[in-house]
Amino acid sequence: MYDWPEITPLDEHNRRLLENVSPTDWVNPEPSGRYNLAVIGAGSAGLITSAVAAGLGARVALIESHHLGGDCLNVGCVPSKGVIRASRMLAEARRAALELGLSLGDDAQADFGLAMQRMRRIRAHISREDAALRYRDELGVDVFIGRGSFVDSRTLEVGGQRLEFKKAVIATGARAAHLPIPGLEQAGYLTNESVFNLTERPRRLGVIGAGPIGCELAQAFSRLGCQVSVVHADSHILPREDSDAAAIVQARFAEEGISLVHSCAIERVETQGPDKRIHFQRPDGEPAELVVDEILVGVGRAPNVEGLNLEAVDVAHDPRKGVHVDDHLRTTNTRIFAAGDVCMDWKFTHAADAAAKIVVQNALFLPTRRLSSLVMPWCTYTDPEIAHVGLYPHEAKEHGIAIDTFRVPLSEVNRAVTDGEDEGFVKIHTAKGKDRILGATIVAAHAGEMISEVTLAMVGKLGLSTILNTIHPYPTQAEAIKRAAGAWVRTRLSPFAASALRRWMALRR
Repeated sequence: MYDWPEITPLDEHNRRLLENVSPTDWVNPEPSGRYNLAVIGAGSAGLITSAVAAGLGARVALIESHHLGGDCLNVGCVPSKGVIRASRMLAEARRAALELGLSLGDDAQADFGLAMQRMRRIRAHISREDAALRYRDELGVDVFIGRGSFVDSRTLEVGGQRLEFKKAVIATGARAAHLPIPGLEQAGYLTNESVFNLTERPRRLGVIGAGPIGCELAQAFSRLGCQVSVVHADSHILPREDSDAAAIVQARFAEEGISLVHSCAIERVETQGPDKRIHFQRPDGEPAELVVDEILVGVGRAPNVEGLNLEAVDVAHDPRKGVHVDDHLRTTNTRIFAAGDVCMDWKFTHAADAAAKIVVQNALFLPTRRLSSLVMPWCTYTDPEIAHVGLYPHEAKEHGIAIDTFRVPLSEVNRAVTDGEDEGFVKIHTAKGKDRILGATIVAAHAGEMISEVTLAMVGKLGLSTILNTIHPYPTQAEAIKRAAGAWVRTRLSPFAASALRRWMALRR
């Protein structure tokens, strides 16, 4: 079983957090009778599964070995967005100094410790939603704090107690993936599980990995005053995203002074006094090194499948993919289901939430809901943000689906121009010759907010014609979505029809 890093420092905010999600005086309930549902893991998937099932009248046991709230609350979405918001405030202040003459002084620096304290205060406040007492007293869930493992297909053990169940759900999540780089362990490094413990600003921060975690935190810590360098194996940052979108964010990184080393092979890490030296090969084979004070590794997630005794219940799993599930989220043991990062490619809080509702339906009632039926948006919270839903063009091509693409640059959207946030675009893909939306990518300051309109249209099977006929307040950046719909309408007019329409309009002047 993975040992999670401790949450520090133990100030008033972190003490309040821990009182909610891992109370030291917690006494596990005495199990009696059989639970309708036993859930291992109290991250997003486990919490939602437990709350929904208990709300439907099921008798639910929820088991957590570390902190309720899982990654999202403790070391993921909540603290990272707290730090990102603080860094955006600073970026806005610096922009105000340039554009509005706001006096900051040549040596103006943010108080890094205060920014991190703000994050801890916000996290502690939000932790009330995931508190053990709330789940026990308000939602009626039996909460067990301790390591849970299967005894057989009807029994779990936690803290020396045995719990009987009709159905079980594995929702143990995932952890930061580690890299087998010689010398890295000895030098010491940060991941998303430990970086939010920082109270003092590292002068030089080396980030290994240019996926969403690496890029979000690289930009945030750069804006908070760190000298940041990103080293990674791909030819550009955010390699899984739309290449046009990634190029915009990459250009912003360069403008903000973030050093990017692409297509490199890291060979080893050494320490020399307080310095950590990352040795790597450049694409041309030339050796090079990066000297930093701290190393942040952000190279993805590894599912938590250890210590559950899955072999005893014939649940297929592996260290890379995690627990194997079918489209109904059933494991190879039909009494046991799984949800969230431990079994899914979509490693997002909102994906875990949606999967939890599928599991409750399929485990307690008829197995009618499918994971593949979900329309899943996601967002990378750099500045500008990149949000996506549905198919990318290369995926459509792989599936033999012909598409049309409608692209509106934010430089043509008045609100984006007035906001000074006109780097970006809305790109919508439709079935060729039709208005049915198959996918979209948005690059904008608040792309994560904007993508929901497109997602709703896809879920409701509403095409671009409906979006065009929907009144959008002026001026808003979401008007870019309506403009994309307008671009689709213009393609519907043949040259002959367009010419005839112009002649008819001329006669009516």
